[in-house]
Amino acid sequence: MTLPPTGLNTGSHDLPVPPALASFMATQWAATPLPADRRVPGYDRFPGRRARLSAAFPGERLVVPAGRLKVRCNDLDYRFRPHSAYAWLTGLTGEDQADHVLVLEPAGPEGHEPVLYLRPRSPRDGGEFYRDRRYGEFWVGARPDLAEAARLTGVRTEHLDDLGKLLTGPQPPTRVLAGTDPLVDEATGRLSGDLRDGELAAVLSELRLVKDEWEIGQLQLAVDHTVTGFEDVVRALPTALRHHRGERWIEGVFDLRARAEGNGTSYTTIAASGAHACVLHWIRNDGALDPNSLLLLDAGVETDSLYAADITRTLPLSGTFTPVQRQAYDLVLAAQSAGIAALRPGAEYRDFHRAAMRVIAEGLADWGVLPVSAEEALDEDNGLYRRYTLCGSGHMLGLDYHDCAKSRADHYLDGTLEEGMVLTVEPGLYLQPDDETLPAELRGLGIRIEDDLVITEDGARLMSGALPREADAIESWMAGLLA
Repeated sequence: MTLPPTGLNTGSHDLPVPPALASFMATQWAATPLPADRRVPGYDRFPGRRARLSAAFPGERLVVPAGRLKVRCNDLDYRFRPHSAYAWLTGLTGEDQADHVLVLEPAGPEGHEPVLYLRPRSPRDGGEFYRDRRYGEFWVGARPDLAEAARLTGVRTEHLDDLGKLLTGPQPPTRVLAGTDPLVDEATGRLSGDLRDGELAAVLSELRLVKDEWEIGQLQLAVDHTVTGFEDVVRALPTALRHHRGERWIEGVFDLRARAEGNGTSYTTIAASGAHACVLHWIRNDGALDPNSLLLLDAGVETDSLYAADITRTLPLSGTFTPVQRQAYDLVLAAQSAGIAALRPGAEYRDFHRAAMRVIAEGLADWGVLPVSAEEALDEDNGLYRRYTLCGSGHMLGLDYHDCAKSRADHYLDGTLEEGMVLTVEPGLYLQPDDETLPAELRGLGIRIEDDLVITEDGARLMSGALPREADAIESWMAGLLA
């Protein structure tokens, strides 16, 4: 089976092109080359990454697609973001990477030769450049030609139409990052066995667990822009409080900063007021803001290099925590502080969650909420405290906001922390508004505090420390921004 050739994608309401216009459109265009010295950011990092992947699969062809466009409505696609593994191996992160594929071709003792199969710039002797709504330069912008793409990446390039030929006839042992591009999956003719065994996806995740200096710098940039976005939100609160869908106003304010400073948001912004904060992934963001309630804002900027921040703050919309709000907030803060204190190289990954949950369980027991002791609730065969916490207390962070998720358990969830890993610590309390185990004054409170940290030689560095965490500091910070 071969991949279908690139074709013309026109809309149903496009005007016909008479021969005279087609002939006229094909002439008198000046060359528009990219600057000869342009390279992908972090250019020197990518050969080493590919070499590490090559060493894991000697003699096997490795196929890593960028992914395909997805229709949002009729002839409009969602904004494209390439698969994180493809971006990590090539440095190519733009919307123009749709359908492109990286192949690591076995090359004997030398390991693998990387080859990028790309759709080059629309030629001006045909109709694609001005008629094709999906790929035409006049519709979606220019792409590099094959030689320019090779200079950008340091990787040999071939036309995307030739990928089908490569995948026809006798094949070496082949692994495909399956589920990324259905046409590539189909073209391999192997929808089971090695294609679906998950080992390639797992190794690609595991290779990304420890970040290098450049990656940590990109993550810090994402965090810094996110901090600015949170400041924007606080300044916008007076307007948002007056709007009938203030949550959505908050979302828009943060998303403006994310789009202005980076590629956009790392994930759909959560702007949850009042009891909406008890819904962990509340993204409807269609509620009004009650000045007597809390706002849980979970948001992150994704850089142009696709590295993600992920931060949560729970803010009093009045500018001041009530005594009950502060009581609950301080418990979550104590839990987060205990989790952060557990971060160090060699610690078990799950240690920080255990430390945070011990604080939560003890606090709930002290409040008289738990029907058993904290020790009993913490027993793995019990876990009653989880009614009020629901999920884990953090995750790896990187090119994905839930990074390296395909890693095998012994490398990640059941593994140990290493210097250079970046992760979140984000315990929460979700006290549902209809939970009759709770006193009335606690019902409907949702509180999460989330920060981004990098594991260092002797502990962890708080990357998001520019945002206050303590209740008093939050009130002072908000007052200063609103003054």
